[in-house]
Amino acid sequence: MTNDQAWPALPVKEWQATRDTLHMWTQVVGKVRLALSPLINHWWETPLYVTARGLTTSPIPYDMGIFEIEFDFIEHKLNILTSSGTTASILLFPRSVADFYADVIATLGDLGIPAKIRPMPAEIPNPIPLDTDRSHASYDPDYANRFWRVLVSTDTVMKEFRGRFIGKNSPVHFFWGSFDLAVTRFSGRRAPERPGADKITREAYSHEVSSVGFWPGTEGVSEAVFYSYFAPEPAGFSKSPVRPAAALYSTQLNEFLLPYDFVRRSASPRDALLHFMQSTYEAGANLGGWDRVNLERQVLGHSA
Repeated sequence: MTNDQAWPALPVKEWQATRDTLHMWTQVVGKVRLALSPLINHWWETPLYVTARGLTTSPIPYDMGIFEIEFDFIEHKLNILTSSGTTASILLFPRSVADFYADVIATLGDLGIPAKIRPMPAEIPNPIPLDTDRSHASYDPDYANRFWRVLVSTDTVMKEFRGRFIGKNSPVHFFWGSFDLAVTRFSGRRAPERPGADKITREAYSHEVSSVGFWPGTEGVSEAVFYSYFAPEPAGFSKSPVRPAAALYSTQLNEFLLPYDFVRRSASPRDALLHFMQSTYEAGANLGGWDRVNLERQVLGHSA
C-alpha cells in the first residue's frame, strides 16, 4: 500500500460538512454505549475503536446478551449485531442527524434493545439536540473512507507506541465527544484537582497523564493535526526541543501540534509520527519526574 493510500489527503475545507455530520452520528452511537455500559475509570466505557471496516462500540451488554454497533466506511452502513444472532443495517448517506438518531433508536428497539440516551451533544460549542438537528446533513463516502484510512494507519502506529509503556496506559480509542483518536499514559500519581472542573474533566484527569492523539480538524485548529500534551503540564514543557522540526507548541491549546500533511508527505509517516510521540513524551516525563525506568519497556534499536 502506498503512502497516499494509507495516509490520504484530508483537507478540512473539502469535507468539513461531512466531518461535522459524522461527528454527531458518532455521538448518537457513542451515547448508546455510554448509557448501557458499566463505568470504567477515565470514561473508558465510552469510546469507539478502529476496525478493519470502520469504527465499533465493541460489545455492549443488554438484557439478552451483548450487541455491537459498527460504522462500516467501506460499504457505508451502520451494522448492529447481537449475540442472539439478530442483525440490522442502516445505510449511511446524506441525511440529517435527527433522522439518523430516530432510525438508530427505532432499529435498536426492533432488536429488543431499549436505548434511552440524553440527546444533547457533548464537548462542542453551541450544541443542537441530536433529535432535532437538521443543520448537519452531509455525507461524502469518499471522505468518510479517507478519514477511516487515516484512523487505521494512526491506530497502528499508536499501538506500537503504546507497547513501549508497561505502566498504566489506555487502549487506543476514539472519543466521540472530542472526535479524536488518542492513547494516554499515566505516571501512577494522582493529579491536583482542577478548580471548577466538571465531572467529565475531573474523572479524565484525576491522575497525571501524557496523551497523544489525532484530530481531523477541531475547534481552534483549521487543519488535521497530531497532538501531544501533559496534564498537569510540567514547567518548561512548552519550550522543549521535540521532533520533527515541524512540531510546534500551541499556547492556545497548551499542547504540541504536528500537521497531518507533514506526516503523510514524509518518506516514512510511521517514523515521523513515532518521533513526535516519543520526543514529546520524553520531554514531559523528564521534566515531570516520571519513573521512566519502571514505567517503560526497554526496546533495543527502535527508530524513534
